[in-house]
Amino acid sequence: MNLAEAIINKNAEKHSFKSAVGFKKKEGWKELSWKKFSEIIFKTANALKNNGVEENDKVAIYADNSAEWMIFDLAAMSIGAITVPIYSTNNGEQAEYIINDSQSKIILVGNQAQYDACLEIVQKENSLQTIIVSKKAVWVKKEHTFYLEDFIAKTSPKLEIVKKEFDDLATIIYTSGTTGTPKGVILTHGNFIKSFDAHFEYFKFKNFEDELSLAFLPLTHVFERCWSLLCLYGGAKVYFLEDPKDIAATLEEVKPTMMCAVPRFFQKVYAGVLEKAKEGSSFKKKIFDWALEVGKQTAELKRIEKSAPLGLMVKHSVANALVFNKVKQKMGGRLWFMPCGGASVSPDVTQLFEAMGLHITVGYGLTETTATLTAFPFTHFEHGSCGKPLPGVEIRIGENDEILAKGNGIMKGYYNKPEETAKVFTEDGWFKTGDAGKFDENGNLFITDRIKDLMKTSNGKYIAPQQIENLLTNNNFIQQIVLIAEGRQFVSALIVPNFEFLGDYAKKNNISSTNRDELVQNKEIIDFYKDKIKELQHELSDFEKVKKFTLMPSEFEISSGEITPTLKVKRNVVLKKYADLIEKMY
Repeated sequence: MNLAEAIINKNAEKHSFKSAVGFKKKEGWKELSWKKFSEIIFKTANALKNNGVEENDKVAIYADNSAEWMIFDLAAMSIGAITVPIYSTNNGEQAEYIINDSQSKIILVGNQAQYDACLEIVQKENSLQTIIVSKKAVWVKKEHTFYLEDFIAKTSPKLEIVKKEFDDLATIIYTSGTTGTPKGVILTHGNFIKSFDAHFEYFKFKNFEDELSLAFLPLTHVFERCWSLLCLYGGAKVYFLEDPKDIAATLEEVKPTMMCAVPRFFQKVYAGVLEKAKEGSSFKKKIFDWALEVGKQTAELKRIEKSAPLGLMVKHSVANALVFNKVKQKMGGRLWFMPCGGASVSPDVTQLFEAMGLHITVGYGLTETTATLTAFPFTHFEHGSCGKPLPGVEIRIGENDEILAKGNGIMKGYYNKPEETAKVFTEDGWFKTGDAGKFDENGNLFITDRIKDLMKTSNGKYIAPQQIENLLTNNNFIQQIVLIAEGRQFVSALIVPNFEFLGDYAKKNNISSTNRDELVQNKEIIDFYKDKIKELQHELSDFEKVKKFTLMPSEFEISSGEITPTLKVKRNVVLKKYADLIEKMY
């Protein structure tokens, strides 16, 4: 079955006048009914056909999150074309590589920089023929270009969706790549549909059609795209947030019931809650500590499916009123299901959210596995783990503790890269994730680290950097961190402060500076970070502890190639670029 058919036809018929998607305009949030949503998708699909897009042709999307992004995606799939998403933060050169490698014929862009980059590409002799611009605010040259509104203006809102088999291609998603050239992951209609069905079987959602999800992670990434498509597949409403920097205000405006996020989002909330408690009076601090203990006791009983005694239930109601509801209202007040993936998340974070009555559904997966392989169930999950395999997923632990997977979500391979494809499959067909892990006696999967990232000190000790980096960013004063240990006698780190909180700290303590360079070199600031790091890593073994560090005056950037669009540090790039700073620490 065609994924677009599985989403559109069922819901447009069943929920014709119910809202399908939401998006923000100057005058506020607007919605499209399933009837209107499907009509615009079909008009877009017919326009693509009229402009020479045929079955199995590639159609690219190079834009920030929007309803138009999803419309274009489903329109392409409706006519049997293959969608190729490009991160909105990619520069022109990166976009050109993906367009040329995939041989995309037509592209949707969202802003001026994306349009200007594509105009240069389309004027060269390659596959790209037409640019569609989603916003009238973008200034365009008319050659090779249509505004989306004009592109679909005279087309029919009716379409017979092209039939597809489960094994037919639906999309090529290019990995953001912490090392080397991006690879195009080939995912099929069956990869998506069978994966979605597995989620509904695993979680046994009730009244899913009444849910509202907020899409704020980039739709280009497999996590948000899969989650948003799954929500639409199940008949839920999806709101699209264009600028993730507006997330705080948007949560209070939209009041979502569901939302997928990466660990950094939850870490920031966690750090903010603890910082707020620390800043309060001793009386308020005691109330917070009491509420947190009550919340943890209640959450633990719920986790193991035991009823809380009446006295504890009363205490929890008071804890909610005095402490937890204030945090929950800042997040909209209705969130109950929050899938979290992309990196490890520490037990301290998940336990705090559970205490507040907010369940983070930690999961594990890759682009190559159509996102989720494992996830927390609602009960009997294990903090610090990645949950248990979904229905239809098989996992075993191979050589070097590598996690190997089989199942409905595993990709067909890398586009135009048979040798790279062969490298990531065992002879008997298991996909090699590149992550090291282990199962506990209850079948919960624990990720120990990326195999390629494991570091060995000159003393022969192995360091798993992600776990330590995760621990040290669980506070408001460290924005980014990169550990160094390979071949060294001790662990060091490059640390990017959270300058918003550091600036407040400097003001309160009368520490003056004229710029960030001066601030990070200030002895009082360095001593403050020494104490902070000592406090955060007190439970680590001595050989794992950061012994020296350098405070960086600016963040690692996507534009400079230091981090990926999903905010993962390109370790090799950073180590090479800042080699002199690193050597000074040794």
